[in-house]
Amino acid sequence: MNYEETVNWMFNQLPMYQNQGKKAYKEDLTNILKLATYLNNPENKFKSIHVGGTNGKGSTSHMMASVLQEAGYKVGLYTSPHLKNFTERIRINGEEISKKEVVSFITKHKMFFEENQLSFFEMTVGMAFDYFVREKVDIAIIEVGLGGRLDSTNIITPEVSVITNIGLDHTQILGDTLEKIAKEKAGIIKTNIPLVIGEKQESIKNIFKKKAKELYSEITFASEENTEKYKTDLLGDYQKKNIKTAVVSLKKIKRFHVSEESFVKGFGNVVKNTNLKGRWQILKESPKVICDTAHNKEGLAYVMKQLKKESFRKLHIVLGVVSDKNLKEILSLFPEKAVYYFCKPKIERGMNVDDLFKEGKEYGLKGSKFTSVKEAYQKALQEVKENDLIYVGGSTFVVAEVI
Repeated sequence: MNYEETVNWMFNQLPMYQNQGKKAYKEDLTNILKLATYLNNPENKFKSIHVGGTNGKGSTSHMMASVLQEAGYKVGLYTSPHLKNFTERIRINGEEISKKEVVSFITKHKMFFEENQLSFFEMTVGMAFDYFVREKVDIAIIEVGLGGRLDSTNIITPEVSVITNIGLDHTQILGDTLEKIAKEKAGIIKTNIPLVIGEKQESIKNIFKKKAKELYSEITFASEENTEKYKTDLLGDYQKKNIKTAVVSLKKIKRFHVSEESFVKGFGNVVKNTNLKGRWQILKESPKVICDTAHNKEGLAYVMKQLKKESFRKLHIVLGVVSDKNLKEILSLFPEKAVYYFCKPKIERGMNVDDLFKEGKEYGLKGSKFTSVKEAYQKALQEVKENDLIYVGGSTFVVAEVI
């Protein structure tokens, strides 16, 4: 198989959450543990940082990777989902895994994958861990895919466990309250391993404190620390919280030295060092086009607040979501004084545009519906006038089709 055939084969195995949602979620770690044993337990052969949470875990992971790179370390980075290419999920010092490596790994182990009916995500985690060992990384930043307790990445014993924050997302799987979701995400806390919580949320702080106490894990709330002196090239005011989480987490790692200069350079060169995309990314200056992958209540609240700070004559919003989102929570955040271009992202989980259009009207969001993200975006570009602003968002998958 060539690269395209290989990736298509991976996508077409058992259902993948990215495309199909709840029915793709597995209830235990049996398969990933079986795969780890088969691969000679690569998860035990490299140092790691484990990053979970509802919002900000991707940005925080990229920030830490950038700082550690500036400190001179060889840094692996595993994140999900990808925006454009599968290879974005696995990187070393910002460089994506090669297509040749992807093909080689799948070809070599394809029979095992088929016999054991491994999922897309399990295969990808195995690929990343195996690659990091073979390439002898000094440390790898591992982002949780979904939840924590039952996530395939949760077989590592990291140098520090990080949980950015808790919000109501993936409620069909993780639970319909902050408390239930917090307990799932707390599943990445390990015995005697430092724990950093990005945001101290009063209603759930004791869940983390209790779990940390049970596991003799030192707990720190990053939101209580002062990191104002650090600036990042990642745009968006919400990145200030992620900086706090990244700084506190890196300072918990005793075996790695990071100088003040490395912190400053690392935060200032995140995009250059890691090639992160889709976080308050400016796609065009004239007319100004901004996209952001925020897709739940908490993330979108920050983004809408940021939009209010922008100067424009008229606001155009290209909007699409996935079907498991609570529309009541997110649509109420969007401004009525905007022209909307409703669309459906090109995945199975994408919400039907007719449903989104209908719900949007209930919240005073007026505009037109389009058969694709591309068509909606092109129409917005045609309609926009001088000093107008286009915002593209609602889903990672909408942003992926525009970038």
